[in-house]
Amino acid sequence: MHLLNLGILAHVDAGKTSLTERLLHTAGVIDELGSVDAGSTRTDTLALERRRGITIKSAVVSFPLDGVTVNLIDTPGHPDFIAEVERVLGVLDGAVLVVSAVEGVQAQTRVLMRTLRRLGIPTLVFVNKIDRRGARDEAVLAQLTRRLAVPLVPMGRAAGLGTRAARFVPGLGPTGPEVLADHDDALLAAYLDGGVPDGRLRAALADQTGRCLVHPVYFGSAVTGAGVPDLIAGVEGLLPAAGGDPAAPVSGTVFKVERGPAGEQIAYARIFSGTLRVRERIPFGGGTGTDAHTAGVRAAGRITGLSVFERGAERRQDSAGAGRIVKVWGLGGVRIGDALGRPARAYVHHFAPPTLETVVVPGPGTDRRSLHIALTQLAEQDPLIDVRHDEVRRESSVSLYGEVQKEVVQATLADEYGLDVTFRETTTVYVERIAGTGAAVEFNKKDGNPFLATVGLRVEPAPVGAGVGFRLEVELGSMPYAFFKAVEDTVRETLAQGLHGWRIPDATVTMTHSGYSPRQSHAHQGFDKSMSSTGQDFRGLTPLVLTEALRRAGTRVHEPMHRFRLEAPVDTLGALLPVLTRLGALPRRTGTEAALCVLEGVVPAARVHRLEQLLPGLTRGEGELESAFDHYAPVAHGTVPERARTDHNPLDRKEYLLKVTGRVSG
Repeated sequence: MHLLNLGILAHVDAGKTSLTERLLHTAGVIDELGSVDAGSTRTDTLALERRRGITIKSAVVSFPLDGVTVNLIDTPGHPDFIAEVERVLGVLDGAVLVVSAVEGVQAQTRVLMRTLRRLGIPTLVFVNKIDRRGARDEAVLAQLTRRLAVPLVPMGRAAGLGTRAARFVPGLGPTGPEVLADHDDALLAAYLDGGVPDGRLRAALADQTGRCLVHPVYFGSAVTGAGVPDLIAGVEGLLPAAGGDPAAPVSGTVFKVERGPAGEQIAYARIFSGTLRVRERIPFGGGTGTDAHTAGVRAAGRITGLSVFERGAERRQDSAGAGRIVKVWGLGGVRIGDALGRPARAYVHHFAPPTLETVVVPGPGTDRRSLHIALTQLAEQDPLIDVRHDEVRRESSVSLYGEVQKEVVQATLADEYGLDVTFRETTTVYVERIAGTGAAVEFNKKDGNPFLATVGLRVEPAPVGAGVGFRLEVELGSMPYAFFKAVEDTVRETLAQGLHGWRIPDATVTMTHSGYSPRQSHAHQGFDKSMSSTGQDFRGLTPLVLTEALRRAGTRVHEPMHRFRLEAPVDTLGALLPVLTRLGALPRRTGTEAALCVLEGVVPAARVHRLEQLLPGLTRGEGELESAFDHYAPVAHGTVPERARTDHNPLDRKEYLLKVTGRVSG
């Protein structure tokens, strides 16, 4: 039987988890529908998910259709948990994007559709809640066409809107052949000649859906079941099944990591080729480690257990082949984004990184060491929370997408670790970019250098998104490779805190000088560490040299900017524009749509929350704001923001040497 790994995606409260329940019920996997309000759904298993009625962690459940077994992955809808969605996208064969017939297209809807299109993931659209008061069909379809700007093929129409009797009436509408003909010249010619046979239309629809050229649209209700059988038929007939050769070398990707009752790590992975087997050793690594010592590192582990998903349950088995989503035991230290076996595709970020952070404050009776361990384990499950431990101030901070995520971290620490915490005020995460070129060098045993090492470095700006590149202008054989590796690793680690304390995400660093003291020993005695270079000498010297090179190059702090789209009544434009100016927003396009004015532009991320607060009063409650991270821009006004350092502070040579060597100079 074929396999299909299907994602259910939506803006929060569009009915995504309810649709998952209805699909399982219709397929005969569950006898009774779970309820989001009652906290009884199959995929929302966390206590906080049941209390809040929202999905926080992605969950996998399987159900059979006539010709295909579907691994259905329910994902969060709230934008604070977009990182959880990101991890799932790379393992999908197809997706269903759920839109509310009442609320229509929302901010997250557009973000998700853009990403699905960019990744080429075949996607069906399900307009849910046609039984709800205020439900619309034609208006939502027009909004989908206008706001998503993608080719849509309505697979029918809704009848009885806004009532419990609302139903889906299947039938390819008159616009369907026209949309399909836009991507098929032969079909266009046949259409213009007087019509296209239904079978040929269906074949063209399946082909173009599978190539992500068009998106079929269904109407229905997850609550009543209207339209769901038609959606299931579309899933089975229009979305391509998983591929991969089970006899090929193993290649897979880890998209989720959790801990079992005994604290063991359990990895969720998609197998793209080959077959995993219990008791076999498998190489893994290359994931999303945030420090230089773990990012990209390859390891190996022996698989002690495997589970696959079938008919709404997990089933242990000794092997699992290409196309499967599996749970894997035995891979200690595995991280999200790690490749299993042969790396086939790089883990890439599809959405913006978090732009907020907060300090976690331990409550009365909460042990700081226990909190440190708990936060480190949470970072295994969600690397983008990027835990920073400040040993000097004895503080830990985490990165966030929003305030709801803060509540989740707090509840998770309380429920799973028994730790009571609060948070300081949320602040913005800035970055630093290198302004020019700078170089520095320190020579072995000269000018107060207490380290048995020579290191010279040149730093230069790199294009946005390029990451940190490390190059050599010295011969690789001029000293042991381990010393070069120590320099490179320390460079990457040091760039996590620039001159103002913020991360430098993009830079080109070139090693211009190198030197070491060869292994020394006294007659009839062993190795003399005091006379011979070690990796610690290079790790100790590199931050001083790199920081001096950065000083000479200069850095500039950049703040995160959000692109925004604001719709409001035309007569409120006069009140809106001065407020946008005061908040530092830059409108780039102004237009009108019916009785609404539409403003598009950019605004500092730090001001988005304030704009959301002011908008209802400025627009009589009729304004709608969409915003998402767009880019970083230089801080243009006010004091340059500084971030407290968590390292040994190589900006202050005397302080640094005292901490690292216990003395000020050589």
